[in-house]
Amino acid sequence: MSDKHDRRSQRTRRLLSEALVELIREKGYNSITVSDIIDRANVGRSTFYAHYRDKDDLLVGELDRVINVLDQHIPHESREENSFFPSLGLLRHVGEEYELYKALVWSSGVDLLFKHVQKSLSQRIEQSLQGSGKDFDVPIPILANFVAGSFLTVLKWWLDNKMIYSPEQMDEIFQKLTTSGIEGTHVK
Repeated sequence: MSDKHDRRSQRTRRLLSEALVELIREKGYNSITVSDIIDRANVGRSTFYAHYRDKDDLLVGELDRVINVLDQHIPHESREENSFFPSLGLLRHVGEEYELYKALVWSSGVDLLFKHVQKSLSQRIEQSLQGSGKDFDVPIPILANFVAGSFLTVLKWWLDNKMIYSPEQMDEIFQKLTTSGIEGTHVK
């Protein structure tokens, strides 16, 4: 029974996430209501609230899912080149979903988006740095927050400038900007 319930819950979450993404593309994040989402997903209001507090909670859940999927699908050799987090994978994903992220960045949802993504990326980067076996002369939480904030600044610039560079070029720029800062804090 638990497995059936879990599959039903996963299906409901997927339907709600897909509805949110479609609606963001159509009318922007600010204009969407929970009623719009449940109508599009064809689920009941109580079902929505059994899974999420509000549309912001749904957005945050979708962002976490995307980051987890990208993190799990990084080839092992890429992890060694960029052991902090999946920056190239994230840039490629954003490039493929430009209209969606453009709609988010140019809405009031951007504050929630950036705040949550920065926190999530900071935690992942912090774990990577702690597991690196290196010592740093800057507290790791500050270093991780700096790298995550830098990534989001570069990402927003890229979106604002209509992605004039490829994801690979943006990742190279990001790596150049942050690697020297991280290496500069490494205690030798």
